[in-house]
Order: sequence, then C-alpha cells, then structure tokens
Amino acid sequence: MKLKSKLKISFILIAVMPILVLCSFAFCIGNAKIKQIESSYGTTISNVESLSNPIAIYSGMMDVFFKEISKSVEKNPDKFENKEYLDELNDRLMTKSSFIIVRTGDDYSYCGSDKDEKWLYDILPDYDAGKSSGDDFYINGNEKYLIKGMSYNNSSGDEKTIFLVTSIGGIIPQIKTFMVEVVISLFMIIVATAIILSLWINGSVMKPLEKLGVAARRIADGDLDTPVETGRCDEFGQLCNDFEDMRLRLKQAAADRMSDEEENKELISNISHDLKTPITAIKGYVEGIMDGVADTPEKMDKYIHTIYNKANDMDRLIGELTMYSKIDTNRMPYNFAKVNVKEYFMDCVEELSYELDAKNIKLGYFNYTDDDVVIIADAEQMKRVINNIVSNSVKYIGHNKQGILNIRIHDEGDFIHVEIEDNGKGIDKKDLPYIFDRFYRTDASRNSNQGGSGIGLSIVKKIIEAHGGKIWANSMLGTGTTMHFVIRKYIAPQEQEKSH
Repeated sequence: MKLKSKLKISFILIAVMPILVLCSFAFCIGNAKIKQIESSYGTTISNVESLSNPIAIYSGMMDVFFKEISKSVEKNPDKFENKEYLDELNDRLMTKSSFIIVRTGDDYSYCGSDKDEKWLYDILPDYDAGKSSGDDFYINGNEKYLIKGMSYNNSSGDEKTIFLVTSIGGIIPQIKTFMVEVVISLFMIIVATAIILSLWINGSVMKPLEKLGVAARRIADGDLDTPVETGRCDEFGQLCNDFEDMRLRLKQAAADRMSDEEENKELISNISHDLKTPITAIKGYVEGIMDGVADTPEKMDKYIHTIYNKANDMDRLIGELTMYSKIDTNRMPYNFAKVNVKEYFMDCVEELSYELDAKNIKLGYFNYTDDDVVIIADAEQMKRVINNIVSNSVKYIGHNKQGILNIRIHDEGDFIHVEIEDNGKGIDKKDLPYIFDRFYRTDASRNSNQGGSGIGLSIVKKIIEAHGGKIWANSMLGTGTTMHFVIRKYIAPQEQEKSH
C-alpha cells in the first residue's frame, strides 16, 4: 500500500475511530449508569433523554421515600418524635442530596440540613391534617430545592408536618461520574489510536528510512556491493529502487574509473615504449657517428637516413597522440559540409594510386552510388580515415606477393557503405574485436618494424562515430581483411517531406 493511501486511512481513523469507540463506550457506560441510578434512586428511567432532567429522577426518588414516610406515619405517628430515627432516616436521604424538616405547630423541631436553611421556614406551605403536597419548587439565589410535604396529628393531637427537601442545584453524582468516565475514555481512546497509528506509520516510514540510512552509510564508506533491499510497492519502495539504481551507477562509475586508470597506465607505458624505441635507435646511430663507426660516405648516409626515419616516426607518433587527445576530449573542430560521394572518393583514389603503384599494390575502385549522392562530412577528417585504413592494410600485405587493395562504395538506403579490402596476412579471430582499441596491436611485442603506434584505427573509429556512422571489420588469417564503415546520406528537406 502506498504511503499516500496510508496517510489518508490514518486521517480517517483519527477522525472516525475515536468517535465510534467513544459512542460504544458511552452506550455501555450509560446503560450501566441508568441501572445504577434506577437502583439508587428507586425510579425507572424510560430513555436516555431523561438523564438530562434531574428533576424527574429526584422526584421519583422522593416518591419512594415519601411512600416509606407515609407508611411509617400510618403505623406509628409518634415515631417521628424520636430524634434517633429521624437522624437515621436523614442520613439515608443525605446520600441522595436530600434532608428532612419537621414542623410541630408553628415551630420547627428538626432540620436535617448541614446548612442554615431557616429561609425555608418562611416559605414552607401549610397543609391540612392528613394530607400531602405535590412537588413544590423553590429557588433562593443559587439554591434550588424540590419539596414534598405531609401533615398529620400525633397521638397527643399536635399537628405535625414532615417536609422532604431535595437539592437539585447540580447534576446527580452518577451523571457526574458518567461524564468523567466518558472524558477519560475519550482520552484513552485518542491515546490508543495515536499509538496504534504511530506504530503503523513507523513501520511504513521509519524502517525504510533506517534501511536507506544504512545503505547511504555503506555507500559513503565505499561499499558498493551490498544491494539495497526493495520489494515494497509504495513510495519508499520506489525510493529504494532509485537508491539501488544509484548504487549500481556508482559501482559502474567506480569500475569505469578503475578501468580508465588502468588504461591510462597502459597508455603511459605504451607511449614510453613507442618513444623509447626510436630514441634508442637515434641515440645509437648518433653515438656510432661520434665514435667514427660510420667511416665511409655510404655508412654515414645510411646512419643519417635511419636517424631521419626514426625522427619522422617520433613526429608521426606525437602527431597521432595529439590528434587522438583532441578527438577523445571532444576538442577536435569538425568542418562538416555537403560532399559529393563520387567526386570525393575519385579524388582520394587518384591520390592513393601513385603511392600504391610505387609499392607494387594493385588498387581497385568500384563505386555503386548515383552521381548525385551527397553526405555531410568533414572532408579532411574523412581523408584521414581512408589514409589510416589504407596505410594499415599496406603494412600487413607483405612484399612476397602481389598486393591487392579494393575500395567499394555501396548505396544502402539512407547510408553509403564503404568497404576497403586487402589481401594481407589477415587478423586472428581472437584479436578482431580489439583492433579499434587504443594502442592495441596484434603483435604483443609491439615491434615497431611491423606495426604502427596502435592508435591509427582508434582515431578512425572516433572520427566515424563523430560523423554518426559505425565501423567494423571482417578478416581471415592468410586471406586478408575488409574494413567496413557507413555514413548517413544527406537528404534534402523536400525529399524528407515526400518520404513522410
């Protein structure tokens, strides 16, 4: 369940659950209080509304006591002359907020109230002997009383009046207790609801946060191998998934960084090796000249020519390194323009033919594209691509057989497909996937007499990819190698609209 839904449910429960539970508690407690009131006051409560009318409850209670007093008068009218009996009866009434007043003639012989109630003496009514009153209601300031009275003659013939007085100024004790219990129940229900919902929300929020905190500390400490547990379908599950994706990305970035560091170490090692070889040769030949080993014009000419070639090798290597650095850091300025395929490749082939003829390599050129096919390319960099591929092929053709190099250009829909095929010694199948890697040579010894710097094909790949194309190779040992690359054709806006 999503956290948003849980929060909605929590809000509904906080608003509704205490009310429902409180109503249930109030109903149960109310019924219990009604029975208690009926038992204590000897009256019957027909409905809950009557609880809000204490006069009816007190009146019913007074009727019960009044009947008891009436029976006592009928049996023994002189019984109410006994103060001990009156005190006992009054004590029972005091628990019901009531008391007794006895009047003999015009004098008041007994008052069971613990307050000064003499003001009542002036307003208590007179009754005919043998008669009782209904409910009389009196108010004096904040005091409210319900009064019942009965007059009779004792055995001596004296007129006596017994008044049953009940204070109704406040809520009956059971109702007060009921209200207190309801308030306490409400507080306990709210507390219990808050605790339950807090535990529920805590399990939904705090536990996932703790897991994320542990995962964050592990990542901060460099531990990128421990996965972040997921499996939830809420927002925290999505957050855990995002955290796990971040961990995987960081792990991949760390692996890439280590790989780059290894490549940089290898790069430095390869550059050192490739520079050291010609420098060592130059140094050796210069020492030979200084020591007088080149003692004939022919030897001197050979030594100087070798030094010159080695210096050219170093210059070419440095140039290629500079070129690769610019391409690799995206600092190579490309001058893209529309280039006609037939005209451009014809010019390239004408330039190559002179060099290849001198090396006894037969050049074949086959262009299967239309005369108006155009590509968007940097002409200078594309020429570098072709020259690097051709130069690489020439190195491995060998001198013991007739060299053949074929250039084919095909029209393949939105692309042109260029093939440069040679009949050299070929590339081993295990080496083929790596020939476009930086400084990779099929010759593990890095013999500079056979191979170049090892970055020529990596430069080619970078340039082709910058043109939005791709490059690959097919080869077979002893048969030859074919380099393939594709470049997207230029399509005029009008032709694009027609195609749509």
